Amino acid sequence: MHRRTALSVSAALLLAAPLLSACSGEARPGTAAVIGGERITTSALQAQVNDVRTAQNRSEHAAELIAAVPQLDRVKLSTMLQSRILDRMAKDAGITVTPKELQDARKAYDEGNRGAAAFEEAILQKAAVAPDQIERWVRDQVLFEKLNAKYGEGKLAEPAAKAAAGLGIEVNPRYGVWDPQRVTLGEHSTPWITQVTRPEQPPTGA
Repeated sequence: MHRRTALSVSAALLLAAPLLSACSGEARPGTAAVIGGERITTSALQAQVNDVRTAQNRSEHAAELIAAVPQLDRVKLSTMLQSRILDRMAKDAGITVTPKELQDARKAYDEGNRGAAAFEEAILQKAAVAPDQIERWVRDQVLFEKLNAKYGEGKLAEPAAKAAAGLGIEVNPRYGVWDPQRVTLGEHSTPWITQVTRPEQPPTGA
């Protein structure tokens, strides 16, 4: 399988068609969203936000990083929902990921970005992913590549729609409304899954 190795945040990849209709009714107290009958609690979401802000504050570019993502809670909730959609797509397709595949993928990202520290800084800057969130991010990239290999490049809209329809998503209005066209919350432009391509030069800030 072709391995894409360098970080790039180009565009949302998966969707040419709407994935799902979000419910905007009253959310249960302490619930940020519900997907597949599973609650994403506000405390779990806030933990993700805090991890990113802590990592950003450690950077020499802290002020810029924080200012670039003012609605971080929406960004992280969108990412959490989208990861679960990918999991369902993989399950429907009979796709699994081994620890060795994840290890190899992480190694490729590190090498493609001149080391682990530079990769962590780049992904924090480009995708608001904290170091302890990288494992899930890498898993999403591997799943996406495997799904592309199964269905073909640019042909994931139908299986994505099927997977999302089977999950059902309710979002607490506090965090916005799920946009099925852009597969994100509210008007934030963070892509559903970050495309990664073979590097021709190191990412900015790496």
